[in-house]
This record gives sequence, structure tokens and C-alpha cells, in this order.
Amino acid sequence: MAKMETGKLVVARVDGKSTAGRSEADAVWIYTLTYGGGIVSGDCISFDLTIDDGCTAVLTTQASTKVYKSVALKCSMQTMEARIGSDALMVVIPDPVTCFSTARYSQKQVFRLVSGSSLLVVDWITSGRHESGEKWDFGLYKSTNHIYLESKPLFLDTVLLESESGTSIAERMQGYQVIAMVIMLGPKLKHIQDEVQEDVKKMMSEQLHMPSTGGRNKACNGDEYTKPSLIASCNPFGPKGVGVVMRIAATTTESVYRFLHHQLAGLEPMLGLCPYQ
Repeated sequence: MAKMETGKLVVARVDGKSTAGRSEADAVWIYTLTYGGGIVSGDCISFDLTIDDGCTAVLTTQASTKVYKSVALKCSMQTMEARIGSDALMVVIPDPVTCFSTARYSQKQVFRLVSGSSLLVVDWITSGRHESGEKWDFGLYKSTNHIYLESKPLFLDTVLLESESGTSIAERMQGYQVIAMVIMLGPKLKHIQDEVQEDVKKMMSEQLHMPSTGGRNKACNGDEYTKPSLIASCNPFGPKGVGVVMRIAATTTESVYRFLHHQLAGLEPMLGLCPYQ
């Protein structure tokens, strides 16, 4: 079997600015076709990114990553490895992965940071083509994110959704159609981390609070309890809480777009555009 080729891209500074950027901000925007287009059974996509010291790069898409049906149980695979220099910022803000009926898909993203690196990653999946009745109707979805700081493991995470006998993925998702994760860390994102933690805490406190009636909380009454359309948690990780991970589940993709747009608005001065606008 022939060795799989790996695409390579380096973002460097030329004349004091990150090269290839066209916005007023000092940032390179990279629109990836493989990440945002269709992936078919058995596809293997691999690419490396190097963000040099002091540079800013944004990896994004212009549509969801569509994963088509599996043939002979073949799994579509995508891997990315990124090295982020000191005082550099990498932002990964794709549209969600959408797995179609019987699809099998696995992705792995590895980020190697040094002291002073900053990173923000959005990783999310939607349930499928609703109009075709394809709600969580795939065979396998696996997404792995590994972050290393100075070659030491800092954040190791895997999300695995797989069809099992007895309980389907759709049943386990309990009516939610989107799950998402946002990872952020580094000095350039500290102010956003603080704002997001406070905002999510306040939002969920207000949303989950049920007024009492006659000394009994409505949340305890199955007839009156309404499941939130979007739930989120936000927790620090790493030494001295260097990073923050936010996890989201929602009933609609549109609500997650709005949520991400609001929470990541603080990136606009650094990127030239507000994510998910």
C-alpha cells in the first residue's frame, strides 16, 4: 500500500506581518476544501500546519464537513498536526461535521504548543440530514483532540459515537441534535476565557432555575419540566487552569451558531472578523 501523502502549510512573518492575510487584522485565514467538502468512504486526509512565532492563523470552512455512506465498513479518516510558536495564535473554527446514513468517520487533531502559544479549537457534529430521516443514523464517529505543551500532554480528549446493539445513537442523544466542544488556552485568549466562564455560568443558572410553587420546585415535576434547548458547561484544565473547555448540546444547529458567535465575539480585533457571523 502506498504511503499516504501529507499536505504541509507554514504561516510565517514577512515584513512584520503574517503572510497571505488580506484583512486589516494581522491574521491569515485558511479555507480548507477537504475539511469543508464531502468525504467519501475510505478517504484518508492528512495535513500539517506550522504557525511560526508571533503569527496568527485561522483554519475554517465554508460548509459542514459531509461524510458520505460507508462501503464495506470502510472508515473515512482525517488527521491534522499543528505546531504553534511562541506568541502565536491558532484558531480552528470549522462548520460542523455531518455524517450521513451508515457513514464511518474518524478524525484526530494534534496541537503542539510552546510557552506563550495560544489556541482556540471548535469541534462539533450535527445529527445528519433531517429531511431524509437521517438523525444520528451513522455507524461510527470518533473525534480525538490532543494538546501538548512543551512536549508534555496537557489535554487528551476523545468523543466516540458508535452504533451498538440494544441502544441507538439517537436514543442516547435524548433529542439533542448537536454536540460541540470549544477549547481555548494561552495568554492571548485569557480575557475571553474569563468572560466565557462567567457568561456560561450565568446563562445556565438562569436557564435551569425553576421557580418554586407551594414549596416544590417545578424541575421535580415531570409534567412541567421542559428540557433546555441548549445546555453548556465550562471548566478549566491544566496547571493553574491554563485552559478552558466548554461543552455544548443543543436541539438545533442554528442555536449553536448563535451561541458561538456571541461567546467568540472577543476574537474580532485579533482576527479581523467575528467567528460564525
